[in-house]
Amino acid sequence: MAEVLELKAAHRAAGTVRLPGSKSISNRVLLLAALAAGDTKVTGLLDAEDTLVMRKALSALGVSFDRETVLGAGGPFPVKRAELFLGNAGTAFRPLTAALAMCGGEYRLSGVPRMHERPIGDLVDALRGIGARIDYEGKDGFPPLLVHPGEINVEKKLRVKGDVSSQFLSALLMALPLTGRTARVDVVGELISKPYVEITLNVMRRFGLQVRRDGWKSFEVQGATYVSPGKIFVEGDASSASYFLAAGALGGGPVRVEGVGRSSIQGDVRFVEVLQKMGADVSVGEDFVEVKGGGKLRAIDMDLNHIPDAAMTAAVLALFADGPSTLRNIGSWRVKETDRIAAMATELRKLGAEIKEGKDFLTITPRKLKGNVAIDTYDDHRMAMSFSLVSLGGVPVRINNPQCVGKTFPEFFDVWRAIVS
Repeated sequence: MAEVLELKAAHRAAGTVRLPGSKSISNRVLLLAALAAGDTKVTGLLDAEDTLVMRKALSALGVSFDRETVLGAGGPFPVKRAELFLGNAGTAFRPLTAALAMCGGEYRLSGVPRMHERPIGDLVDALRGIGARIDYEGKDGFPPLLVHPGEINVEKKLRVKGDVSSQFLSALLMALPLTGRTARVDVVGELISKPYVEITLNVMRRFGLQVRRDGWKSFEVQGATYVSPGKIFVEGDASSASYFLAAGALGGGPVRVEGVGRSSIQGDVRFVEVLQKMGADVSVGEDFVEVKGGGKLRAIDMDLNHIPDAAMTAAVLALFADGPSTLRNIGSWRVKETDRIAAMATELRKLGAEIKEGKDFLTITPRKLKGNVAIDTYDDHRMAMSFSLVSLGGVPVRINNPQCVGKTFPEFFDVWRAIVS
């Protein structure tokens, strides 16, 4: 793929898209299948950078794969000394940190430079609180990490902050069964991105572990070995669905995405609520969502804490609304693959919009759309995919470093071209 990709001016979007597997579900399934007793055949698994780094890490830790089947270790990883490079995959780095802290080995975890800027201190503090031995190789609170054998005692109070990333809580919940003892996790402060924790609890149930919870404040995890369900299917990626559904709203449609629907366990399927508020016509089936658009989109003022990834799509859609739109409670954008609030504000301004940017909100006031703008993507797959929508405003747009979509959706631009004209 070229270093700059030009998307031609388009006015219409219609067609059907079969989604790749969910990244969030894929990496959770890979980890729990690796730790489970028995072998697990996984179908629908995402084939992209983030799942590749998880698979490579699990292989280095002694887990074997036979095509679609993960051969479970039946407990802690057999390899007790390893150096793991995890790219910029938070869904691999955070859960593996917690699991390895319980495995009694010597491990080094590192990633790309941006991963070393993404905070992990809250997770490390929680793990240290129960006896884990984890050192920072560089700056305190950030990767790379050195994990050593520790004396884990889950009778100690286990607390984790919930207001930076829900992945810290998810990592603890998935790792704690390895202790063999019932453990309780208390969440300090407001838990953000709750639907992602729901995914974690759902996948854990599939591998035989029920987590009891008291609202979103306290979770009780039994100490037991994960048991393979034999087969598991990974549904389509709801965050990736948002770009095509938004295209249906902008380009008339109908655009149908297959692989998510009424039965989805992902919170990002609720992006349809954004589209409905903006005036699109939405139909939801068990395994599909279809969107048609007509006329000017309505401006929105919404709390989007529950769908932080799909909220980026809403930010670009706001360029086409009938007034100023405000996206609220999106502070977690600051610690993602890039500082997404700053990046989104910068690129939307290039396109002519007036932007008000706060610590955890963005207000977008549309103005005449500028064409032929070069969008910087900050090595962030979701920046590249969401700004593709600009072409449906009838202007060409250039996407810098389009290869970054390989993190979750390598074929994105081929699929995009197939539905827009």
